[in-house]
Amino acid sequence: MEVALVYVVEDDQNIREIETFALRNTGYEVEDFAYAKEFYEGLGRRRPDVILLDIMLPDADGLEVVEKLRAEAGVRRIPIILVTAKTSELDKVKGLDIGADDYMTKPFGVLELISRVKALLRRSGRLVEKQLQIGGVCLDEERREVTVDGARCALTYKEYELLKLLMNHAGIVAPRDFILERVWGTDYEGESRTLDMHVKTLRQKLGEAGAMVRTVRNVGYMFGR
Repeated sequence: MEVALVYVVEDDQNIREIETFALRNTGYEVEDFAYAKEFYEGLGRRRPDVILLDIMLPDADGLEVVEKLRAEAGVRRIPIILVTAKTSELDKVKGLDIGADDYMTKPFGVLELISRVKALLRRSGRLVEKQLQIGGVCLDEERREVTVDGARCALTYKEYELLKLLMNHAGIVAPRDFILERVWGTDYEGESRTLDMHVKTLRQKLGEAGAMVRTVRNVGYMFGR
C-alpha cells in the first residue's frame, strides 16, 4: 500500500517537530514547512494526501490559505485540518465554513492528532487499512482475525479492539483514559482494573509476541518491540 503524504505547515519549530515526528513514527511520509511560501512551493512539486495547517503563519493567514486552495481545481479536494491557538466558536465555524475538513485547538495530544489525520485519510478514500502487521502479529480488518506467526489467535471482542488500537498507534504510548474511552466507550464508569485484566489475557493469547504489549508505568500501554 502506498504511504500517505502529510504536509505540516506550522511556524513554531517545537510544535512542528513534534507533529512531524509523531506522524512519521506512525508510518506516514511527512514534509514540513514554516511559511506559506514554502508550502506553496511544495504543492508545486507534490500533492499531499492531507494538510495540517496552522491558522497563524508569519507570512499568511491560514484561513486565506484554505480559501485559496479550495478555489484551485488541482488541490481543492485535499483534506485540511486547521490548527490554532484560537478557541472561540466563531473561529472554528469560520474555518469549517470556508472549506476546512477538521479543526484542532492547541494544545492537543499526539494520539488525537494521529486519529484525526487517519480519520480524514479514511474519509477521503486515501487510506484503506485492511491489515496491520507488526513483527509476527497480523490483524486482518476484513476478516476480523488475528494471527501470530501464521497461527490464528482467538480473541474476545474487547481484546481485539484493544489490540487494534495499540497496533494503530504502535510506538506511541496510549494513556489509560484514552484506551478506556476508545475501547469501552465515553460513558464507561467501571474500574480501570478491567483494562489491566484485558491486557494480561491479550498478552497470554499472543504468546511470545505478547511482550510487544508494553506497560508504561503510571501512563498506559504501547505496542512495539
